[in-house]
Amino acid sequence: MINKEHLQKLLPLIGPIALLLLWNLMLEAKWVKPILLPPPGATIAYMADSFMSGAIFGDLFATIKRTFYAFAIAAAVGIPFGIILGSNEKLYRSVEFLIDFFRSTPSSALIPLFMLIFGITDINKIAIAAFAAVLVILFNSAYGVMNAKKTRVNAAKTMGIPTRYIFRDILLMESLPQTFVGLRMGISMALVIVIVAEMFIGSENGLGHRIIDAQQVFNVKEMYSSILITGALGYGLNLLFLLSEKRIVHWGGKA
Repeated sequence: MINKEHLQKLLPLIGPIALLLLWNLMLEAKWVKPILLPPPGATIAYMADSFMSGAIFGDLFATIKRTFYAFAIAAAVGIPFGIILGSNEKLYRSVEFLIDFFRSTPSSALIPLFMLIFGITDINKIAIAAFAAVLVILFNSAYGVMNAKKTRVNAAKTMGIPTRYIFRDILLMESLPQTFVGLRMGISMALVIVIVAEMFIGSENGLGHRIIDAQQVFNVKEMYSSILITGALGYGLNLLFLLSEKRIVHWGGKA
C-alpha cells in the first residue's frame, strides 16, 4: 500500500505526465498537424540521440557559460548595492523610480541599444542578460535588508552592540531569504535573455541559436527537443538554488 510520503514524492511527476498526455491528445485529436508538432516519443528519442551523439553539448555549454557569466556579474553588483541601498531607506527611495522603471522594461527591448554599444559579440549577450538579472537581485537584496525584523535591530541597539555587528549578524542574516529569492529569479532571467540574444544577435552556437536554426530549416524534432532541453536547464538551475537556499538559509521563516 502506498503511504502519503510516497505519494508526496510522486507529485512532481504529475506535471510532466500531464504535458505528455496533452501533447499526445493534440496529435490524436488532430488539433495540430503532425508536420508542426512531432509525437512526444519521437521528440524525446531525438533529444536522447543528440545527447548520445554529443551533438548538443557545444550549444548547451555555450548557453550555460553565458548564463553563469551574466549571473556572476549581476550577483557581484546587485547584492552589495542592494545591501547598501536597503540599509539606508532614504537613499533607496531616491533611486526607487529608476530601479522600478528599468525592472519593468522588457530587457529584450533594450537589445538594439546594447548592440549599438557592444556590437554583435558575446559580450553583448552577457551584458544584456546581466543587466536584466542585476535589477531583480538588487531589488530583492534591498527589500530583504529593509524588511529585517525591527525588534531585533532595536534590541541590539539597546544592548549597545556595535553597528557593524548589527549589520553583519542581523541585517545581512535576515536579508538572506529574500536575497536568495532574487538570486533564483536572477539566474532564470539571465537564462531567458541569453536564449533570446542567441536567437537574434548573430550567434554561432547556443541553445537559442539551435532553436532558431531548426525553425528556419523546418526541423521540428530538433526545435522541440532543444526547447525541452532549455526548459529542463531552467528547471534544473531553479532547483539547484532552491536546494542551496534550504541548506544555507535553514532558519528562513523562523521567528
